[in-house]
Amino acid sequence: MQKIFLIPGLGADYRVFQHIDLPGYEVAHVVWLEPEKTDTLASYAQKLIDHYQMQSNDIVIGNSLGGMLAIEVARKIHPRKTILISSIKCAAEAPRSRKWYRRIPIYKILPAKIYTSAGFLVRFAMGKISKKHRHLFIDMLKKTPPGFAKWAVGAILHWDNDTIPEHVYHIHGDKDQIFPCRRIKDATIVKNGSHLMVMNKPKEINTWLKNILAA
Repeated sequence: MQKIFLIPGLGADYRVFQHIDLPGYEVAHVVWLEPEKTDTLASYAQKLIDHYQMQSNDIVIGNSLGGMLAIEVARKIHPRKTILISSIKCAAEAPRSRKWYRRIPIYKILPAKIYTSAGFLVRFAMGKISKKHRHLFIDMLKKTPPGFAKWAVGAILHWDNDTIPEHVYHIHGDKDQIFPCRRIKDATIVKNGSHLMVMNKPKEINTWLKNILAA
């Protein structure tokens, strides 16, 4: 049976994919490993490859940060297909504000706990979501190891990838406030899709996934 690895985003876990339907596939949910302080997204992706024994005949689906890691996985093992949801394929698609945060690295001096506080990201970035989904995301955020979250923010800001591997597919929302749609190239655009559309627009996401997997 074909194997699909699902990599969640920052502040999320396997539950972010709870509405994703992948019949006929062996689904493996990636759980965060503890990073070293010196890890980059590339070196961390290698740890995921080794730990989960990812192979070139597998399929990798990544949401947000998970999509960036999926790109790094694809650069190393060239999976059968790599699918990004609400993510970016390269540094050129990152928001311009990233340069400012790199020059003035406030994230380094903030306590790790702030990255998993209930209000962080949710009110700012997730767009309109139901009360049920808001509570779920807050719970996922609270259960994310603070040290991992702080490391991930720095690794994201310093991700300078400019190579897009073959067999990469991208699904993106036009209302994404984390990765603005205007900077995204060569993607399937979901109307009114927010950064959390994997949870609040599962019907559309499942339709596109089905089409991509069947291609």
